[in-house]
Amino acid sequence: MSARRGDMGIPPANFLCNYTQMSAALETLQSSTTAERYDSGAIVFHWTMFVLVVCVGVLGLLHDSWPKQTQRFWINIHALLGLALWTVLIARFWWRRRHAPPAPFADLDALSRRLSEPVHFTLYALLFVTPIVGLVTFVYHGRVLDFGVFQVNFGIASNRAIFHPTEDLHGYLAYAIFGLAGVHALVALWHKFVLRDGLLARMWPKA
Repeated sequence: MSARRGDMGIPPANFLCNYTQMSAALETLQSSTTAERYDSGAIVFHWTMFVLVVCVGVLGLLHDSWPKQTQRFWINIHALLGLALWTVLIARFWWRRRHAPPAPFADLDALSRRLSEPVHFTLYALLFVTPIVGLVTFVYHGRVLDFGVFQVNFGIASNRAIFHPTEDLHGYLAYAIFGLAGVHALVALWHKFVLRDGLLARMWPKA
């Protein structure tokens, strides 16, 4: 083998050095590629919130279509899922403080970089506030929160002066969430199927 390397003009020491450098470069490339993805916890939180937003949103949109005899049940489910969404959001904030996200996507244009942070901040703010307004509306309707195995009776009588404006506000905030989340989803799909730049893969679960 040494004679053949000598025939090619590559001394054994240089061959080993080049091989080591190539291996180190490959490891660096692989680690940087891995670092570009969100961690598994962030991915679980993201898609759990996605499912909850869809479920809560559908139940909210169907509010006026529920039969009278089942309306109380579905309103309670809507409230429970809204509380679950709020809890997952708080858990996601906790996770984010302890696990740094990957660096911003390198191929984003200047406008997308400028808009990304305020859009995400606004969406998070809406997801934080909307369930709280919804719970105030629920409580001042005089309703009891039923968890199945136990109930929470707030002991507050129905008060239209409070629940009527908060119910309207809750609806407006929900529509704002639908709008921003819809734009967010469309942009992700644009990157996936048109630009094909791998942006969505950063938040997509591994196969």
